[in-house]
Amino acid sequence: MSPTSPQARTRPAPLTGLRVLDLATLFAGPLAATMLGDFGAEVVKVEHPAKPDPSRGHGPSKNGVGLWWKLLGRNKRTITLDLSKPGGRRTLLRLAATADVIVENFRPGTLERWDLGWDELSAVNPRLVLARVTGFGQFGPYAHRPGFGTLAEAMSGFAAITGEPDGPPTLPPFGLADSIAALATAYAVMTALAARERTGEGQIVDMAIIEPILTVLGPQPIWYDQLGHVQPRTGNRSQNNAPRNTYRTADGGWVAVSTSAQSVAERVMRLVGRPELIDKPWFATGAGRARHADLLDEAVGGWIARHSRADVLAAFERAEAAVAPVQDVRDVMNDPQYRALGTLATIDDPELGPLRMQNVLFRLSATPGAIRWAGRPHGADTEEVLAELGLSRTDVKALREEGAV
Repeated sequence: MSPTSPQARTRPAPLTGLRVLDLATLFAGPLAATMLGDFGAEVVKVEHPAKPDPSRGHGPSKNGVGLWWKLLGRNKRTITLDLSKPGGRRTLLRLAATADVIVENFRPGTLERWDLGWDELSAVNPRLVLARVTGFGQFGPYAHRPGFGTLAEAMSGFAAITGEPDGPPTLPPFGLADSIAALATAYAVMTALAARERTGEGQIVDMAIIEPILTVLGPQPIWYDQLGHVQPRTGNRSQNNAPRNTYRTADGGWVAVSTSAQSVAERVMRLVGRPELIDKPWFATGAGRARHADLLDEAVGGWIARHSRADVLAAFERAEAAVAPVQDVRDVMNDPQYRALGTLATIDDPELGPLRMQNVLFRLSATPGAIRWAGRPHGADTEEVLAELGLSRTDVKALREEGAV
């Protein structure tokens, strides 16, 4: 069944009925909650009354409205609570009693200081899953340090292998470690919920941002453990195959070429008019080709430099060789493959009108996810959510007078 079929659209999303409290900020925890909301979970975003989630002010804004928040806050209802206030604490415990998942990223010990630790939360809801997302985890010598994705990108070894051989270690210009940790957190939450189906009990997810990025860096630890091998910076090249690089075309564009498969490497060399290199003994393995990357880059780069980007892409496609244009966001927004997949969705937003943003992360044929709304204003749903808990207008007024909401 197509994800866009009428039957698929009328079925409940797969996480319908799941309730998530998002207490986290910047960026791994909130993005994990967004991913759950995209597939039907009811996500309630809890922000401080006077200190909104900092992502509302990150990056460019339009008409005073932060655009990053429109993405990160989508499919979430927004309420305000000061958890350090007695009224805020009591209200959160009432919310926790109705929830399946809480996502938080305070420094270890913060919730406990407010008497909102695991003992208190699990007492009101033994089925609760508490996802704790921090830079360094809940214990260990670094646990109480401030932790951000940038530090994880440095500590994990990512920066050490990124950049040109004679250049400095290079950090990514976006939240790489946070995003990887968000994916891992969403996976961990679903794993804990699956366990709850068998045991009837919730548990704590301890997610350290420094760990998932280390996993996606591949076999570096085992290489070092067994061989003492330390992966160096190689720029766009690989130690495992060649040609593998970015190459400039005659009209000033750029393309990326990969030859991880031996058959593809052979097709590339035939395409660029250097079939004799295929018969060299060293060409038979990726590592052997990598040791002759200068020669292969000269052959491939020289051919590409004599052709326009459109001609290069067409020729590689005919040859069944692996190539892709190096695109900036302008190209991405108009790319026919992304358009076919529905990778970018248009959302009607009450504040800003039509917005284009990344769609849900994957397609399910029978129970697809969806963006129901973009990020809402700070505290927009406080009255409604608290009324659903059974709080009267008088109760809410008292909380406001206390500064708890």
